[in-house]
Amino acid sequence: MDLQEFKIKVLPAKQKLYRLALFMLHDKDEAEDILQDVFLKLWTQKDKLHAYDSIEALGMRITKNLCLDKLKAAKRKQMVDVTGIDLSSGDMNPYQHSELTDSMGNVQKLLAALPEQQKLVLHLRDVEGYTFEEIEQITSLTVNNLRVILSRARKSVRDGFLKLENYEVG
Repeated sequence: MDLQEFKIKVLPAKQKLYRLALFMLHDKDEAEDILQDVFLKLWTQKDKLHAYDSIEALGMRITKNLCLDKLKAAKRKQMVDVTGIDLSSGDMNPYQHSELTDSMGNVQKLLAALPEQQKLVLHLRDVEGYTFEEIEQITSLTVNNLRVILSRARKSVRDGFLKLENYEVG
């Protein structure tokens, strides 16, 4: 594989790889470093890439593994950051905006409390929009396993959210 073919086959996944790294590390600089490491690994394996069904899935797996290695080394707790989401809308009054902000904070806490594997699968499926087959290639888990993990993650967040909302109201 030459440089031009590498650019055509690998570089289109750049944004997805970066978003995954940013999601896992919560640091733009570290995510960019991971992205460089991923591209370096892919480039060094350029002659073997034809053997893979999806180069993007391989890149996602490498990104995931490098991020997990970095997190293990730093021993820091991973949290989902939704504070940057713009909740302002011309149709909402301040009360509705406050309620939405509180709800987003609750969801953020619930997501942070999920086990790492559930967080990853939920992110890949619901945020990045990957199919179960693509997630299977990224995580090395079976499709049935992924469905169970995703179902448990969604149920946990949903039940926790309903419990928090009912507790606050009732």
